[in-house]
Amino acid sequence: MPGRFFLTESIEEIAAFLGVAPEGLDAPPRLNVAPGEEVLCRAGDGLERMRWGLIPQGRTNARGRPVMEVMVNARSETLFEKSAFAGVKRCIVPMNGWYEWTGETRRKTAWAIRPTGGGLLAFAGIYDVWEGPGGARVPQLATVTCAPSADVREIHHRMGVILAPEAFGTWLEGDEAEAKALMRPWPEGRLVVEKADPLPDQ
Repeated sequence: MPGRFFLTESIEEIAAFLGVAPEGLDAPPRLNVAPGEEVLCRAGDGLERMRWGLIPQGRTNARGRPVMEVMVNARSETLFEKSAFAGVKRCIVPMNGWYEWTGETRRKTAWAIRPTGGGLLAFAGIYDVWEGPGGARVPQLATVTCAPSADVREIHHRMGVILAPEAFGTWLEGDEAEAKALMRPWPEGRLVVEKADPLPDQ
């Protein structure tokens, strides 16, 4: 959707894919990136590290109550409508693929979804900075989701919004209408789904 993902390319390959400079960052291979951990993303013209999980501080829901839960994913259908997302900026999250699980508890099958032919994927994201007591500042992000493509429909009812390289600038800097046009399922045939090996923790 994703709830876990993997990123195994070198920092140089990631930076080249996103069209930015590595800027001294490193990126050791990670086979099971979970919410709450720091992830690489492109925000503006550079690479940054942000916590995966957005705490919408100071924002309210439709009933005027504070939004307290950490948001790992944001639905594309309501991204520009919910007050919880007012004022957030857009970013891009690189990954080699993500995991989904099917089946009953304790007997679930883990699936790895990756691009056909290998390489990197670019997930649309949103971010802001959480400000806590004592001047603490935590950059944080959530990935954006949409309806699934035919490639993943049988294992999950949602998928991340995937961006083509030529759409990076539009997602980061385009207006609301231009961004909305990008929030659609990845074309059929561009993803492969296979049993995860090694098995990731859920």
